[in-house]
Amino acid sequence: MGTIFDPNVLHECAKTGVGLKLEEAFDTITRALVGRYPDHIHAGPRDWMYNNAGGAMGMMTLLHASLSEYILFFGSAIGTEGHSGRYRTEVFDFMIDGEMWCYEEGETQRRVYVPGDAAYLGADRTKGYRLPDHGWMLEYARGPIPTMLPFGLADTMLSTLDVSCLAKTLRIYGTLTVKSLLKGKL
Repeated sequence: MGTIFDPNVLHECAKTGVGLKLEEAFDTITRALVGRYPDHIHAGPRDWMYNNAGGAMGMMTLLHASLSEYILFFGSAIGTEGHSGRYRTEVFDFMIDGEMWCYEEGETQRRVYVPGDAAYLGADRTKGYRLPDHGWMLEYARGPIPTMLPFGLADTMLSTLDVSCLAKTLRIYGTLTVKSLLKGKL
């Protein structure tokens, strides 16, 4: 699968929002992304939705979705923790505000990521993560994105039973993916 986005460029774009008030940070980062990838970033009004996955609860808003990549803002205003999931994709988290604590299988010490840092989760890897008080990030994944959906939606379907949230997530992801396909992007 071909990719459009460069994690190093995304990291630089995410850093443009560090130190700003949160809404200003989201606006600044979105403008930076549109400047680098003008035809591939949804810059319209942010449509936030809850995301329950791996025991963690946060909010997300999609900026790009296709069969092979996504970009979104993710975080929590009150903190959360859970399992990352194990995917056939790579996941990059670029911290904007707050902290994220992580540890991978076999590690006995946590790694702490602060604004400006980048965390990486390789394909077929897993980690525990925690946003201890609050935390917000720009997240990028590349690889077979549909294979992530069962993990990403299981808690919503089987635990919270939030059908409205499930429908909204599928509608927004589906809409952005179809737009990407119409542009010739898998």
